[in-house]
Amino acid sequence: MKIQTIKENLLTNIQIVQNIVTPRVSLPILSNMLLEAEGGVLKLTTTDLDIGISCGFPVEVVETGAITIPTKRFADIIRELPEGYVNIDVKKNNMVCIQTETCEFKIMGLPKEEFPRLPEFKDKEIIKIEQAVLKEMLLKTSFAVSHDETRYVLNGVLFKIENERITLIATDGRRLALIEKKLNMGINKPVSMIVPSKTISELNRDLKDQGNIAIILGNNQVLFDLGLVIIVSRLIEGEFPDYRKVLQEEKKDKIKISRESLLAALKRAALLATQDYQAVKIEVFKNKLVVSKSTPDIGESREDLETEYSGKELIAGFNPVYLIEVLKNLEDESVNFEIADPEKPGVIRREGYIYIVLPMRL
Repeated sequence: MKIQTIKENLLTNIQIVQNIVTPRVSLPILSNMLLEAEGGVLKLTTTDLDIGISCGFPVEVVETGAITIPTKRFADIIRELPEGYVNIDVKKNNMVCIQTETCEFKIMGLPKEEFPRLPEFKDKEIIKIEQAVLKEMLLKTSFAVSHDETRYVLNGVLFKIENERITLIATDGRRLALIEKKLNMGINKPVSMIVPSKTISELNRDLKDQGNIAIILGNNQVLFDLGLVIIVSRLIEGEFPDYRKVLQEEKKDKIKISRESLLAALKRAALLATQDYQAVKIEVFKNKLVVSKSTPDIGESREDLETEYSGKELIAGFNPVYLIEVLKNLEDESVNFEIADPEKPGVIRREGYIYIVLPMRL
């Protein structure tokens, strides 16, 4: 294999695929990146056996071929090279020579044959959606994914696709985010799959604001084709909880409040939160909401906010982080916050979106 490319292009594509490679791997080859040069394109691939990602970009291919090379060392070398052209030449015994006009590196690689092959998805139904739409859906749900490994089934986002609609749901048992959008196509049979959070992180990183993404479901695996970038992932096996049980009817009396004002007030109150005293107090009055925090041996704070509200007065406690995370991922000027009772979940909803958060004892 022998190719020539520009450092900036090479580094950009290395950064796309290098994130899934972890320091501790079960097989040494999983620390490596696969380089394949053919037809004027250099294709880079990495995998940890649960998720694989590949991307291709135009280069000058002098000689076709393939090699695997240690991912971190390769990325570090390319990052530190001077700007300009880079030549990569595979010599005998898997020796990889990396050259610029003024410097040269030689590092050992491993043959392509040792690298795990990514699964193929032939004759499978393809679901297409705009990248910008899926990007927004993940932005508004993925933060609610559980990171508790004992509840493995919650360590991902549930994708439900049926009747020309796609719904994404994420929950950690204390909050739930659900978003629904219309598809521009129908599918032959309903789809329900739990995509792991590591795969979701890669999608969040690679999705653009234009173009489509193709979703292809295999046997306990899924392929996301973003065009130049392809992500293949195992799915989480298990039964996702019946989220419909916690969905509530919209309340008549809603607290309409500036999203930015509430977000800022919660951030300030959270400055006094500790592991043992997490809850922030929210007091609701006619056209006024008070955010306060009192932590023994640390201090207290209080802030008044204007609202549009004419319902009953009440007091409730919430984990400020759970409200901050949803508010910072919405773009609305104002939000409608529903608090029916101190013992019942708080709800923020807009068309096609609902966020439910359990209260905390004060």
